[in-house]
Amino acid sequence: MHTKAVKLGERIYCSAVIVAAGSSSRMGEDKLMLELGGRPVIERTLLAFERCPLVDELVVVTRPEKIPVIANLAREAGISKLKCVVEGGAERTASSLAGVRECSDRAGLIAIHDAARPLVTDEIIERAVECARQRGAAAPAVRVKDTVRQARGGRVLRTLERDELFLMQTPQVFRAGLIRAALEEAVKLKLALTDDCAAAMLLDAEIFLVEGSDENLKLTTPADVFAAEAILERRGE
Repeated sequence: MHTKAVKLGERIYCSAVIVAAGSSSRMGEDKLMLELGGRPVIERTLLAFERCPLVDELVVVTRPEKIPVIANLAREAGISKLKCVVEGGAERTASSLAGVRECSDRAGLIAIHDAARPLVTDEIIERAVECARQRGAAAPAVRVKDTVRQARGGRVLRTLERDELFLMQTPQVFRAGLIRAALEEAVKLKLALTDDCAAAMLLDAEIFLVEGSDENLKLTTPADVFAAEAILERRGE
């Protein structure tokens, strides 16, 4: 795993697709519009990529009724990199593909990020972008800390080797041609994948991990929001 930001080399135009098309069913309300430290979650996510010098444009994928809401919010927040807000698909993979199709032709790299990860830092984004520039595909991850066992029907089958297990995060960054072809293939096969690296792996692409952070959490339940508020308070935000 790359644990430090690698030295920047030749600059490649990078588009970021922010996937905001989920139903928020486990949260019980629209988590992207929740106030987090005085700002809506989606605004914090957009600002993180607005600040990052290695990201050149933003494409947001969301539900149809949220398109004008997010477009207005981005404008009021001064998000200058926003290219468009478009409708997502029924599954995560289709939503990612919808966003990738809207990225500029000059994009050599495409980063795909969960909108519900508003605490992502410049360092994490830059590590993933630079690693993908060098190697073709990269994603942040954190090591599993607890013991993990595989079970079926309540019966333990085996203990998994913890040193080889990682929790995947976003942004996941790819060479544009790779992720476009991978997502097209996944949608054609009607696969319900949980992240975009899984699509790239359909084409036997090598994925390289960079250091993520426990603070780059995905807001899924109310408990996650409380944790995020505590992180923001500790950061002084």
